[in-house]
Amino acid sequence: QVRLVESGGGLVQAGGSLRLSCAASGGTFNNYRMAWFRQAPGKERAFVSTINRSGAGTYYADSVKGRFTISRDNAKKTVYLQMNSLKPEDTAVYYCAGDVWETAITLRAGYRNWGQGTQVTVSS
Repeated sequence: QVRLVESGGGLVQAGGSLRLSCAASGGTFNNYRMAWFRQAPGKERAFVSTINRSGAGTYYADSVKGRFTISRDNAKKTVYLQMNSLKPEDTAVYYCAGDVWETAITLRAGYRNWGQGTQVTVSS
């Protein structure tokens, strides 16, 4: 079991950037595929991006492709989400997730470990 804590959220104007961090503890971080999801008010939690154990493999939702970049530092047990060219529709609570499984990697059900989330608000 790994404990995940997100940070880096905040209020930003449209077109701006933010970098989210997710620090892991209590597990062997290198064994975990990591992901970011987001949940806007009144909507289901949605997949944003995922990264494999080594960091060499990444995948993005179409809505963020080309604007967001996921990365990880296994030595620091941290995964990042660099968000550029932010839009008001990116406003949501962003959640970090991780699991040793390699199935359902774009689905909420594919991850058993979750952080508590960090709010990102993009103003127009």
